[in-house]
Amino acid sequence: MRITALNADSRKNLLDELIKRSPNHYEAYTEQVNAILKEVKEKGDEALFSFTERFDGVTLTKDTLRVTKEEIEEAYAQIDPELLAVIRKALANIRSFHEKQKRTSWFDSQPDGTLLGQKITPLALVGVYVPGGKAVYPSSVLMNIVPAKTAGVERIIMTTPPGKDGKISANTLVAAHEAGVDEIYKTGGAQAIGALAYGTESIPKVDKIVGPGNIYVALAKKAVYGFVSIDSIAGPSEILVLADETANPRFVAADLLSQAEHDEMASAILVTTSPTLAQEVSAEADAFLTRLSRKDILMKSLENYGWILVADTMEEAIDTANAIASEHLEIVTKDPFQVMTKIRNAGAIFIGEYASEPLGDYFAGPNHVLPTNGTAKFFSPLGVDDFIKKSSLVYYSREALSAVQKDIVRFAQAEGLTAHANSIAVRFEEEKE
Repeated sequence: MRITALNADSRKNLLDELIKRSPNHYEAYTEQVNAILKEVKEKGDEALFSFTERFDGVTLTKDTLRVTKEEIEEAYAQIDPELLAVIRKALANIRSFHEKQKRTSWFDSQPDGTLLGQKITPLALVGVYVPGGKAVYPSSVLMNIVPAKTAGVERIIMTTPPGKDGKISANTLVAAHEAGVDEIYKTGGAQAIGALAYGTESIPKVDKIVGPGNIYVALAKKAVYGFVSIDSIAGPSEILVLADETANPRFVAADLLSQAEHDEMASAILVTTSPTLAQEVSAEADAFLTRLSRKDILMKSLENYGWILVADTMEEAIDTANAIASEHLEIVTKDPFQVMTKIRNAGAIFIGEYASEPLGDYFAGPNHVLPTNGTAKFFSPLGVDDFIKKSSLVYYSREALSAVQKDIVRFAQAEGLTAHANSIAVRFEEEKE
């Protein structure tokens, strides 16, 4: 891995390079994505089946689009029993964590005849997109469905691209069923996003679309935002490790590679105050590369977006971590909890040398759907709040409104909105007669 002294120039260069990974920089695909969405909107199932045959090599009909009960039973017969047990353990942890995020409606009644409050309502219909293609991610299935289920969403449907045999991975189907999905459809890509956003003869229009995907999926979600809500426009995965001389270089190298293996666009960054650790981590990473299965992807990822930055002080290192606002941030220092208090921007923070990032990906409980490309400065991990909506409640008695009517009328008149003022005044006009 390349080792660079951390200074104003290297920090700027790094930030400039990272921003290039954002889906907002892939305008070349926009026209193609918009054309797919337009056709799905206009032709519904016909377009959906056509694109699935073109891109996935699978011929679908209305009878084969939706996963059947028999297919789910077949998946349970195929899945490794030990993996099923692990899925259930992870599911329990994820559910327990998200249960603590649940909100309730509240009301504040006052003696003067006013009542204010907030009504919490789960979304009625949510679409979960699950990628297929190069890899299968049952963990993402759990992370997207569980918070929706916990929030009380009435109907959760999932779309995912089929394999060449027209089937969905047994691991994906079992994870979805265990998490509580209501319906599963065999379609992926931008066409699936279009179906969820606009509705077709077979797939209903949803209120919100969540879940990661490739650049076509990301741009499609961006394009349909407004017709439906979305969770975020996810970019490539990323990890930043903040470490000092106490860190174990072998652990750090392994953790950096755990994210770099996702794809060639993934970023893996170490910011350290120890030049010695920098050299040792680089050597350990090179050694791991010789025996890891996704070596080609790892090498391209590290070549393009892998850095080891050596800072003069921990304060400088922390400032850089906050500027990058990484999806995953590991803190491996002498006093990691003290460092954690200074972190403002990160999707998920892993504290200490045994809080390895894959712990969060699979098992610990917090959601692994996280803000990327610096959006951790203003976005949060996926959670129960993403599947509810809040309505304000306002009640005033006649006496309570009478006490403030002149103030409201005065405010409305100051803005030149005479109909607003009249709406209040008309309720008390008999008092002026």
